[in-house]
Amino acid sequence: MINLLMISVSLAMDCLSVSIAGGATTPRPKIYNALKVGLSFGAFQAAMPLIGWSIGLNLRVLIENIDHWIAFLLLSAIGIKMLYEAFKKTSKNNNKKNKTNITKMPTLFILSLATSIDSLVVGVSISILNMPIYLSILMIGLFAFSFSIFGYFIGHRIGKIIGNKSEIIGGIILIGIGAKILIEHMM
Repeated sequence: MINLLMISVSLAMDCLSVSIAGGATTPRPKIYNALKVGLSFGAFQAAMPLIGWSIGLNLRVLIENIDHWIAFLLLSAIGIKMLYEAFKKTSKNNNKKNKTNITKMPTLFILSLATSIDSLVVGVSISILNMPIYLSILMIGLFAFSFSIFGYFIGHRIGKIIGNKSEIIGGIILIGIGAKILIEHMM
């Protein structure tokens, strides 16, 4: 149970970081949008271990060789888009419209997928360790859901403090998370 708790928290940390970055660029956070982010991240974090568990060892080697690259590329792409939008020369009114909104598709889908790729490999590990899959995906999904909602609202507060630099910081954070995932898997 302690291992499962630690796995759930560690998988939810990327969701927390991405939600903070997204919330920082939100002019007015709405409960609906926070739930949308939480449900998307939580659903992906719960679904990927189930997929990994069902695939088992057969695909483990292939996934482990590329999961970090996929996560890095997806997170970096969104981060670069945020940086591009932040530095784009537009008027104040257009600048608010051009901010990256993590609650819009396909951005939310890409971020949910990118933060949950590690969960796929965790699912393979769950099958190897004979851990209870339904309890595992429930805990992983609930932690990701909760951390994402919390991060979204905390991110908004941070965004109010740092003002229009929030999109730059958010983009850098997403690229940093992608780089961290890449470096951790390469070492």
